[in-house]
Amino acid sequence: MSASASTPVLRAEGLAAGYGGADVVHGVDLELVQGGAPVGIVGESGAGKSTIVAALAGQVRPTAGRVTWAGRTVTRIPLREKKRFRAQVRRVTQEGLSGVDPRWTVDRAVGAALAEARKAGSPSGSTVADLLSDVALEPRFAGRVVDSLSGGERQRLALAVALATRPAALLLDEPLTAVDPGMRGEVVRHLAETTARLGTAVLLVSHDLELVDRLCPTVHVLADGTFVASGPLQEVLSTSTHPAVRGVAEAAPLAAQRFA
Repeated sequence: MSASASTPVLRAEGLAAGYGGADVVHGVDLELVQGGAPVGIVGESGAGKSTIVAALAGQVRPTAGRVTWAGRTVTRIPLREKKRFRAQVRRVTQEGLSGVDPRWTVDRAVGAALAEARKAGSPSGSTVADLLSDVALEPRFAGRVVDSLSGGERQRLALAVALATRPAALLLDEPLTAVDPGMRGEVVRHLAETTARLGTAVLLVSHDLELVDRLCPTVHVLADGTFVASGPLQEVLSTSTHPAVRGVAEAAPLAAQRFA
C-alpha cells in the first residue's frame, strides 16, 4: 500500500494518547506526506514527543482521535498487512538497534533488513554498501561486529537498517544523540539526500535545535501534550512569546542565538 500524492502516508487527527492514566498528548493534528518536506517536533522533556511517535508507529493506542496509514486506521490494520506496515513505517529511537543481535556483523544486520523488505514486497534495490554510505559509514564497517561499534556508530547503523526497507515514513526520535557533533552535519546531509531521493516522509523529534533546523522547514513546539507554536524554527523562536517556546530556547542557548 502506498499513499497517493494527495493522501498523507501518516496522519494524526485529534490524537490523544497515554499509558493507562491521564492522556500524555491531546488534540494533536499532524500530516506526513511522501515527497513532502521533513517535519520537526521540539519541546521540553516530558511534553509527549515520544508518545506521538509511538502512536504514529502503532505502538500506542489513541484514547481519542485516530492515526491513519494511507487513509486506514493504524490500530485496525489486518494482520496480513502488519509486515508491510512495519516495513513502510520505520521508527528509530536513540536506543537504536532493537531486534538486532549484537553478535551479528553490520553486513548481516543490514542484509537482514534488506531481506525483510523483499518479504514485505518493498525491495529497495540498495546494497549494504549503499545503505552504509547513506548514513556516512565507510564500507569497512560492513565486517564489524555490532557489539564493537560506538554508540554513535550504532545509531547510524539503526538508520541504515530503517532505510533498507525503503520506508514511506521515517519516524526519528532523538536518532543522533550519541553521534559526535562534528559528524552530525554530514549524517544529516546524507540522510536528507537519501530520503528526498526515496520520497520518504520524515518526522524528526529532537532537543537538538540545529539538527531540527537543518533538516525540517516546519517545526511544531509541543508543551503539555499539545502543539503551541508551528512554523519555521527561526520564526517560531524569534516571534513566539509562549513560555514553552522560551523554555526550548533557554535549554539550548547557543543554538537559539543563531535564530535570534
